[in-house]
Amino acid sequence: MQRNPIGRSSPNVRSVLIAAGALVLLVVLAAVLSPHIYLFTKIDAQEVGVRFRAGRIFRVVGPGVYSDFGWYANIKTVKVEAVTFSVTDPEVITQDRQRVGLEVSGDAFRPNIGQVDTLTNLWPKYQRLYVDDEALRARIIDLVLQAMKSCVGDRSFNESVIGASRDELRLCVDSETNRLANELGLTVKNVAIPNVILAPEAQASLDRITQSRLDTELAQQDAIKAREQTAADQARQEGEVRVTLARQQEEVRQQTTLAQLQETRLKAELVVIEAQKANDLLTAQRDLEINAVQAEAALTAARAALAQDIVLAELYAQNPDYAYLQAVQLNASALSATDKLIFTPEGTTPTIVVPGTGILPTIDTGVTAETGVVTESP
Repeated sequence: MQRNPIGRSSPNVRSVLIAAGALVLLVVLAAVLSPHIYLFTKIDAQEVGVRFRAGRIFRVVGPGVYSDFGWYANIKTVKVEAVTFSVTDPEVITQDRQRVGLEVSGDAFRPNIGQVDTLTNLWPKYQRLYVDDEALRARIIDLVLQAMKSCVGDRSFNESVIGASRDELRLCVDSETNRLANELGLTVKNVAIPNVILAPEAQASLDRITQSRLDTELAQQDAIKAREQTAADQARQEGEVRVTLARQQEEVRQQTTLAQLQETRLKAELVVIEAQKANDLLTAQRDLEINAVQAEAALTAARAALAQDIVLAELYAQNPDYAYLQAVQLNASALSATDKLIFTPEGTTPTIVVPGTGILPTIDTGVTAETGVVTESP
């Protein structure tokens, strides 16, 4: 008996047809449901989830796993980690018309879970910036270029590239970039200006300024060094003076101590001497009495010997004209006929002058012994 080959293969064909139909049904069902369902979607720690229903945001969520089934249900992730950027503008014009180039780098941040209102309100306008890093980086670079031109254009060359002014320029670029980025719901942090590109003529000018500043600082350091050296010399001299004073004070102290010791020794010797003389007191008293009598006798004799001189001195003191007459007579008696005289003011005693060539006038010194009058020679 022969079996029907078609009959034998029919169950397999039906199974294949059923599987194919089920697959097609699943595909159709997935195509129909995909806009309305998402399952086990994970939001990482550095992300924020934006959940949609019917094309509208109905919730912003933090890290976790989420599923939803609804009319056009969907979820999109927004990275809240930093998006780094670096931009160079080779030519920016300063306020004093100098050309400089700037390189600016930093980090851009999208709204996070704490900025739900910002994210919700600005999503329709800037959702591409919130999900596409390259789009965000390109927009931030444009904002930084605008901020660079604004900040450098308001400053002179020196205020843009020299010393602490560069940090002020960085703060300006940071502030201006954030002002522009905040309108997009973005935040810029860690702004830095790692390099300033100078034209050759500007570099030469900066080199001259730097050299001048170095020369000024060197002069200031030399002045400080000179002051410090002067202070050191003064301190050394003061130290030497203090050492000398201390040495002198020590010498005085030692001399004082020695004098006190000598005084103590002399006092002790005086006590010994007084003790030794105690036994000779009576003899000393007798000697003293004898010496007193002898001194009195000598005084009386001296007074007697000088009595005539004392009387004469009292006479002269009481009669100055008489004393003057005696002096004139003595002077007159000392002159001879060959002596030369010079006149002196009245009331003074003339001085004897030895005669000689060139001494004028010459007068006759004829003097009478009795009157002591000097007469002029004819």
